Amino acid sequence: MAGLSCTAVVSCTHVRSSTPPPAPPAPVTPAKTAPVAPVPVAPVKNVSAPAPVYVPDLTHANQPLPQGVIAWNAMSQAVDVPAEEPKAHFLFTFTNISDKPFAITTVKPSCGCTTANIPALPWMIGAGVSGQIPLTVNIGGRIGMLFKSVYVATERGSQTLQLRVNVQPAMIPKLSDADRIKGMNIAKMDRQAVFKDDCVTCHAKNVQGKYSKNLYDNVCAVCHEAENRASMVPDLHNLKVPTNNDFWQTWIKFGKAGSFMPAFSSTQGGPLSDMQIASLATYLTTAIPSKVPQAPQ
Repeated sequence: MAGLSCTAVVSCTHVRSSTPPPAPPAPVTPAKTAPVAPVPVAPVKNVSAPAPVYVPDLTHANQPLPQGVIAWNAMSQAVDVPAEEPKAHFLFTFTNISDKPFAITTVKPSCGCTTANIPALPWMIGAGVSGQIPLTVNIGGRIGMLFKSVYVATERGSQTLQLRVNVQPAMIPKLSDADRIKGMNIAKMDRQAVFKDDCVTCHAKNVQGKYSKNLYDNVCAVCHEAENRASMVPDLHNLKVPTNNDFWQTWIKFGKAGSFMPAFSSTQGGPLSDMQIASLATYLTTAIPSKVPQAPQ
């Protein structure tokens, strides 16, 4: 139409982006795992209950053991041993003569010088079973009769074993007159000769572990208390000089030159220790007191 301008009409359309949309995520496939092998289970074994711990019945332990339970080879034993032996040995054997077992609960010697060699306590003794109790007594240089005991307790009652040790003094060989004169002549030349060769038996062999009176009886008395004491050997009970502990120690240690008296100290070639000499001097100071007054200081 005349007079009208034409206006172009543009239709509204959606403008699309030139970038394509993101692709959807790929599906996740779960990782494959190796099958777990079953763990074998060991079959449960039948576990037996532990054996009950034996507890001795001590109700009658301190009561006298009745008859018909234990038969001993002896209830007391005695042995004779020479002085040079350090120990005495005993062996007690026994048998359970009852029809029931019992336990030995105590084996107790009367002193520390006696020991028993036995199994661990309580010591089970079955019916009809036998056993042994070895005992050792440490003599320790003693002389004479020693008495010991051992207390043995069981569930059925107790008994005491008795021990007696007769420690015999060393036997001093008898010398003929010719042997005695020969020995004196040797001692005149060398007073230490009494600790050598055949003389050792009388003068040095029996000193181990001995002290005081025991030492005097085994060593000194061989000469000083001899029935046929040599004229050059003084009578210690009637010395004409004052004596004391220092006097005895000096004479024992160093002896006297020009006489039969040897030096007994180990430092001078003799057999005695300082402790033995000290014990001997102490004994002599008391047993043989000075008959002559001491000189004034």
